[in-house]
Amino acid sequence: MTAVEAPSSAPDVLAHSRDLVRPALREAVERLHPWVAEMAAYSFGWCEVGGAPAAAPGGKGVRQALAVLGARAAGADGRAGVPAAVAVELVHAFSLLHDDIMDGDVTRRRRPAVWKAYGTGPAVLAGDALFALAVETLATAPQGAGAVRLLSSALADLVRGQADDLLFATRPCTGPERVTPGEYRAMAEGKTGALLGCAAALGAVLGGADEATAGALDRAGRHLGVAFQLVDDVLGIWGDPAVTGKPAGGDLRARKKTYPVLAALGSPAACGLAELLDTPGRAEEAAALIESAGGRTATLTEAGRHTAAARALLARTPLATGAAADLFRLLDFLADREL
Repeated sequence: MTAVEAPSSAPDVLAHSRDLVRPALREAVERLHPWVAEMAAYSFGWCEVGGAPAAAPGGKGVRQALAVLGARAAGADGRAGVPAAVAVELVHAFSLLHDDIMDGDVTRRRRPAVWKAYGTGPAVLAGDALFALAVETLATAPQGAGAVRLLSSALADLVRGQADDLLFATRPCTGPERVTPGEYRAMAEGKTGALLGCAAALGAVLGGADEATAGALDRAGRHLGVAFQLVDDVLGIWGDPAVTGKPAGGDLRARKKTYPVLAALGSPAACGLAELLDTPGRAEEAAALIESAGGRTATLTEAGRHTAAARALLARTPLATGAAADLFRLLDFLADREL
């Protein structure tokens, strides 16, 4: 296979990858039991409850783009990374279905979450089916055994990150048992970064990359995942609801221990923040105090550090030129989105 010409911007990179992957992703979903396939299609924004076509927007397709770019970075055509892209999209959808149930989130992408639309049991079943389909997709691809091992390792990290995230909710904001920023970064690397790193590495493996190149892409993707989560944390407090689809200060009302909160709590300027977080109806005051105590700045600085680490890894790894340029474009676009 020969490398294709690089798209000219990050949105172009995302759109090109979605166009490349969508037919294979739909074909995979259609192999499921019809009811389960409908729930999966609903989760991707392709249909409404009952199966009628939907105009609901799906996600950006970051993971599938990383898989396609991973293959191109190895010098192959992006199509070599399509099985990896399909697998990671299926795993991501599986994780979101289960996350929404665990977190009690009733909406996803501006409409009812799958468990609210179809019921908890059916949503769990759909998530399990998507996971099984992801493994099947990789197992039948070239280099399938190694690809499945890579995916399994990422899933183990994702589960550890999710477990830590759930446990954080049971820990206090202050005192020796409090959640530290370092613990949060480790959680974010597992919950968010592991699958991003896996996507890029899987694409590279299917594109014929050696172990060192795949490993570098995996580590870069993990750094990107941490930066992505930190920017999400900022948007979860100060983001424009018209853009994010979530109410301003929603993370504070949910009492989530996000990075801006944890960073602010470590500052003497945040005196009284713990009490504000525990008091309903004071999210705006809490947001102002977090910002004045440096929580927002610290979070964006940390996100920038991880973005720089990802760039450094990519810069010293021998990658196909066009793919490397697109990886840099995508990295900067995701780190700077809507801030």
